[in-house]
Amino acid sequence: MMRSIEIISIPVTDQQRAKQFYLDLGFEVIVEAPFEGGAQWIQMGLPGANVPSITLVTWFDAMTPGCIDGLVIKTDDIARDVAALRAKGYDAEDAKETPWGLFAAVKDPDGNRISLHQ
Repeated sequence: MMRSIEIISIPVTDQQRAKQFYLDLGFEVIVEAPFEGGAQWIQMGLPGANVPSITLVTWFDAMTPGCIDGLVIKTDDIARDVAALRAKGYDAEDAKETPWGLFAAVKDPDGNRISLHQ
């Protein structure tokens, strides 16, 4: 029986550059190890969270870097997180009010869009 989503693949061109972005976003490295064909497996997750982790991939031809536009990360303080991302040089949008809460988007170095939600 299927129980949960475990890993979401994020297509990137440069795994180390992307890893730094996700570290700055608050993720931590779960695993970083050589993978088949000379690739690198980089799996990251949010500290203490019981949610799916991400892996930074370069090997899926059908997933072009920048194609992700629906990854939503829950936050307790969206204004603080937007300010922190801007202080690190990232172009984070102002939070916008919706019927489902506040949302602010930021793109990783390849253009994958991440939405912060409070």
